[in-house]
Amino acid sequence: MLELIPITDGIGTEVRGVDVASDLTDRDFDRIYRAWIDTTVLLFRGQTMTPSQHIAFTERFGETYTYTRSEFNHEEHPEILILSNLTRDGKPIGSAYSGRVWHTDGHYLTEPPVGSMLYAREVPPVGGDTWFGNMIAAYDALPERVKERIDDLKVIISRVQSRPYNYPDRPAPTAEERAEWVDVSQPLVRVHEVSGRKAIYAGGNVPWRIEGMPEEESAPLVTFLQEFAVQPRFTYRHKWQPGDIILWDNRSAMHRATYYDHIAHRRLMHRTTITGSRLQTETVS
Repeated sequence: MLELIPITDGIGTEVRGVDVASDLTDRDFDRIYRAWIDTTVLLFRGQTMTPSQHIAFTERFGETYTYTRSEFNHEEHPEILILSNLTRDGKPIGSAYSGRVWHTDGHYLTEPPVGSMLYAREVPPVGGDTWFGNMIAAYDALPERVKERIDDLKVIISRVQSRPYNYPDRPAPTAEERAEWVDVSQPLVRVHEVSGRKAIYAGGNVPWRIEGMPEEESAPLVTFLQEFAVQPRFTYRHKWQPGDIILWDNRSAMHRATYYDHIAHRRLMHRTTITGSRLQTETVS
């Protein structure tokens, strides 16, 4: 029997009593979908999926989408991105580690993906946890005067600006990357297309520039929002087990990975990305 259990008071729902690889009734799936929209993160434990089943389950939430790291896509199922420290014929089959700062997937795209589904096939005994933050809950908790100040503002998301913050160990962007990585304007407060609720959309740790605002005002405001949004009451740290699936809503969540010993321990994760929602125009109550 389907059960929907809150993960914390501030974020997430654990879905129990279902096998995602078998047929879910429309009624059960509608309840699961609404829990995703309402709480921004879904957790399914003890699941077994083939790559085809992973894609099929993802597509119940929306269209699958590939937008990054094609060299690490699954050979037979390019909709799946492999996150792993394993190798084949001396070459890595996936990305060993990434995303260790708070971020929103695809923030730098004009149409960012609406969701991401991560499936744990092999996990290290220690480390490799993932943090999630509920940006709707964070917005709701802001003082009214702050909401009024930020509701109509836009931030400039710059991949060039983010490089030294997100990847200090990597070289500066090349001239080719600078030409390719065009700045994108995003709302500082995002209105969820399905629920109609508002979420802080300030990204992780980069002091983004706000359109029409001097940097000496912009940087402190963005930094305040970023730090406010990841208070413990809005966040959840997930310790992975094999067979875990987590689906998060990029319209209302940030996340970040934590360190694991990628030399000593094996890790194999499969990720799909969702663009567009099956209920894009419907308001979920």
